[in-house]
Order: sequence, then structure tokens, then C-alpha cells
Amino acid sequence: MPFPARFSIILLSVLLAACTGRPSAPVITSPTSHQPSAAAEEVLFAALGLVGTPYRYGGNTPDSGFDCSGLIGYVYRGAAGMTLPRTTSAMSTLGVGVSRNALQPGDLLFFATSGGRKVSHAAIYVGEGRFVHAPSSGGTVRLDRLSDRYWQQSYLSAKRVLEQEHLASNP
Repeated sequence: MPFPARFSIILLSVLLAACTGRPSAPVITSPTSHQPSAAAEEVLFAALGLVGTPYRYGGNTPDSGFDCSGLIGYVYRGAAGMTLPRTTSAMSTLGVGVSRNALQPGDLLFFATSGGRKVSHAAIYVGEGRFVHAPSSGGTVRLDRLSDRYWQQSYLSAKRVLEQEHLASNP
């Protein structure tokens, strides 16, 4: 099944179920029109598959629940074979900066949810202005929109950690 059809089916399923630092140079600023890589697709589907998992501070497995960095680490380890740092701050130093208009599925998003300009939250971009994240105590892993006022105001940067050289070495 082509990617757009698979993405639409999974996004629709997740949406129905869900109803109940600055970037360092260089920065990718131009949108690209090519299809997501196989590794990015795997990251996307793994992240979407965890929607509804309970939030737990320090959690990093579906059984224990997830905090934001635990979710990202779990998804990238399983779907792309990558071991990422445990903290959002350390994750924000990886990869290549990406402007908002050049985001692709699998890119990491960073937010300052505690005020100021310090990274305190992270998410996985899934496309069409949406992202998956583990937002807060008492909540669950969910999909949100970058266009929501809260996320617009707290957005700091995005990074692409799935590089072409890396993708060639990961099935």
C-alpha cells in the first residue's frame, strides 16, 4: 500500500481513538517534496501506535508508560535502531536544524513548556502539522497540532536526526 494511503489510514485510526535552545547551524529551510524514508515511516508508525499509552515521569516503555524523552528514545531505538540521549536537552543538540516549513515525518520538535527559552519538552513530527508526544502527568501519549496556540508559543526548534547516511545503513 502506498505511503499516503497507509498514513491516512493510521492517522484516521489514531484520531478516532484519540477523540475520547535555538537550532544550531546549518538549518534546513526548504521544504522537500519526496516521500519519507523507510526509517522515517517506521518511526512514524511506531510513534502513532503508542498513542493512548499512559504518561509516567521517567517512563520509557509501553508497560511503564512514557515521558516525552522516554517515548522518543523507545521509538527511535525500536524503529530506526538509534540510541538517543535520555534528556530533551541532550536530544536538542543532535542532528541538523530544520525550519518549520521544512519539517518531515520523524523530525524531533523541541518546546519550552516551562517558560523562557530552555528546552523542556520534545515530540516526534508525523506530518501535516501534527506531532506525537507524551505531554503531562495524568495524560497519555497523544497527537497534537503545531498550529495550536500553546504549542506555537512554546515551540523552540526542530532537528532531523535521521540523516541520509544513517538511513542507508538501517534496513
